[in-house]
Amino acid sequence: MSNATQLAQAVAIGVNTSNQQLHLPIELRREPTLAEYLPGPNAEAVDNIAAMAAGTGEPFLFLFGNQGTGKTHLLQAACLDAAQRGLKANFVPLGTEGLGPGILENLEHSDLVAIDDIEAISGKADWERSLLDFFNQIRAQGHRLLVAARTAPDNLSLELADLSSRLQWGPRYCLAPLNDRQCEELLIRSAEHCGMRLSPDVVRFIMNNSARDPASLVTLIARLDSFSLREQRQPTIPLVRRAMEDDSKEEG
Repeated sequence: MSNATQLAQAVAIGVNTSNQQLHLPIELRREPTLAEYLPGPNAEAVDNIAAMAAGTGEPFLFLFGNQGTGKTHLLQAACLDAAQRGLKANFVPLGTEGLGPGILENLEHSDLVAIDDIEAISGKADWERSLLDFFNQIRAQGHRLLVAARTAPDNLSLELADLSSRLQWGPRYCLAPLNDRQCEELLIRSAEHCGMRLSPDVVRFIMNNSARDPASLVTLIARLDSFSLREQRQPTIPLVRRAMEDDSKEEG
């Protein structure tokens, strides 16, 4: 296992750089990086997230946008980047089944905490109270909190007015989708990051046959990388087609 993979898993399960176990049973499916994310119209948001990962910038930031715009990628990448700098970082996806409010205990001591799927706890009194307490605690510690949801903080239908107010304190960024040219650039850059070269025909085939959101495209590239490594050859249209068919089988 590579050092980067070990670090990604450490961030996900809550092991900080001093090997303290925080009991977060989450695994990163791949090794997301900030450099891999194509900013497009979201450059200001990405710059601010990078500053938070470096231990500077805003103490709190709220991301929102439709599924597939890269919210989870940015949160995981920020934590990984922070951990690579020797900071304590934790990624907490609230939409994960089986998580309880106790998962937030002691996380205020981390330099950066990234909480995904905030909408999952709307209307749950115990969760809303715990998140409000955590917000106050991490702010008192002078550490940074990055959160994401599918909708703006004032549209979350939270029952706890104080929590709704806190989530509106800092900058908010609505992640905009990439246009077709930017999606093509994302494909090429992500493939190069994996050591692959996509021909114009392969890029065109993917664009015509795949969902055109960043999450779907990056996931496809990761799957294509696995096929390419196994067969020791650069991606071709037949190889891409097989990767797509394999993905469809898993979803089915």
